[in-house]
Amino acid sequence: MWIAERSRRRLEPAELAGVGQVTLPEDPAGVWLDGERRMLPVFAPGGYVWRPSLGEQVLVLKTGRQGEAPCVLGKRCQDKWELEEGEVVLYSGKAALHLKRDGTVDITGTLTVNGQQVMTMG
Repeated sequence: MWIAERSRRRLEPAELAGVGQVTLPEDPAGVWLDGERRMLPVFAPGGYVWRPSLGEQVLVLKTGRQGEAPCVLGKRCQDKWELEEGEVVLYSGKAALHLKRDGTVDITGTLTVNGQQVMTMG
């Protein structure tokens, strides 16, 4: 009986997600998983635009019935920020915007408004 039950089970993809290394930092991106995958769309939360950097570790979600449509979902968070629960950091290169739980907003980099430099923040 268990043999008949076993044959009725649906075959599932071995892995529905995996961590890979970015080989083409674009959208669509290229990522090395078990081989290089190209033309992977890059997803981010609404209102946020992101492009992975060359060599970054990213999470790849394998969508579709058999995992045939992978996409880049996000990258591994870095511990260097020492965030408290609920805090958020947006960063790129030397610029950072740190939203803290107490209502403080820390800005690092050069602040511009409508393309005009206001001040440099360290």
